[in-house]
Amino acid sequence: MRIDILTLFPEAVRPMMEASILGRAAKKGLIEINCIQIRDFTDNKQQQVDDYPYGGGWGCVMMAQPLKACLDYVTDQAGPRKRRVIYMSPQGARFDQGHARRLVSAYDHLVLVCGHYEGVDERFIEKCCDEELSLGDFVLTGGEIPAMAIADSVCRMVPGVLSDPACYMGESHWDGLLEYPQYTRPETWEGLTVPEVLREGKHREIEAWRREQQLIRTQARRPDMFAAYVPQNPEEQRIVDRLTDREKLVFDCRPATAEDIPQLLAITAEASAYMRDCGVPQWQDDFPNADVFAADIAAGGCWLFTHDGERAGCMSLYTTPDWDYPAIRGAWLTEGDHYATIHRVAVGAAYRGRGLADEMMALGEDLAMGRGFGSVRVDTHEKNLSMRRLLERRGYVCCGTVTLTDTIEKDPLRVCYEKVF
Repeated sequence: MRIDILTLFPEAVRPMMEASILGRAAKKGLIEINCIQIRDFTDNKQQQVDDYPYGGGWGCVMMAQPLKACLDYVTDQAGPRKRRVIYMSPQGARFDQGHARRLVSAYDHLVLVCGHYEGVDERFIEKCCDEELSLGDFVLTGGEIPAMAIADSVCRMVPGVLSDPACYMGESHWDGLLEYPQYTRPETWEGLTVPEVLREGKHREIEAWRREQQLIRTQARRPDMFAAYVPQNPEEQRIVDRLTDREKLVFDCRPATAEDIPQLLAITAEASAYMRDCGVPQWQDDFPNADVFAADIAAGGCWLFTHDGERAGCMSLYTTPDWDYPAIRGAWLTEGDHYATIHRVAVGAAYRGRGLADEMMALGEDLAMGRGFGSVRVDTHEKNLSMRRLLERRGYVCCGTVTLTDTIEKDPLRVCYEKVF
């Protein structure tokens, strides 16, 4: 694979492309990456490569002549090849793993054109470029970062660059899923322990666990990818069915008592494990514990949800002001202390994805309205995306952040939401 990067700043690109894995692969002759200075090919004595745009407007536009001359040079040097000329553009298709696989399998010469200023003369794109690619829906000062990202993504899949195809075939996006959680020594770090299945050495169980975690993590972090994923075998289909089954279950709920604390702790332990697997550092430090639930129960605001007599979930509602909320970095939707707060919304593993969290939130909101409160407030960890999506779907508004003071958790920063009735 040969890649030529046409740029005004080869000195910025070259060190990255010559380092680490790509640098070693180039020395072995597996890949060739060249950074070509566009300015060397201008016919302007001052080496000018840009000029003012026709029709007026801010900035300057790169001229077609030096770009075309530079492109002609690299194509002559490379000779006949399966070539693709790609312009790095925020207007291009969004680059993903599928594009990378297509490029590495269909071509052996990529020319990546890096624009600058206000872009390049449209005639060069029309006449010389095969496609336009973008890293995402944002604008950078030039095309060098996208070009380096695309070159890296493509070259690592060239045979021999990595030690084994498994090095990239099991990673995020290869088959439409995110990668499973990874761990290394020590076995326990800051109170967090590597999942037992990974420590037992049973390879079939490990592979099954990893695939399930890929599906769980993709559903939590990239629901768009999860929705598009097609299960590859009956076992995957069973996992997807379990995660997406929306058949309405009938849950019973009642105020929790002190005798229910073991069930409450079991529910939150399952929720804690799920958050850990999703990379959420919340409820990972012996919190919530028995003392927390005892306080919730004493305040009369802890509810236990069951299904056919089995523990399913829990939720706590506080009707007294939260002492951390006045210190919000941001602004609540309402002023004063006339609000209720929902805490400790947790769903047991067997009932995840069955609409229980929505039902518990609805109960908390109904109780708050029934007691005359004008709004409900909630806080959660920034990385708890499933909870944040639930809140936004239910009409809550993100108001800012607070730092919890009465907690033993190591990461006490929380994102705050409020819903006004």
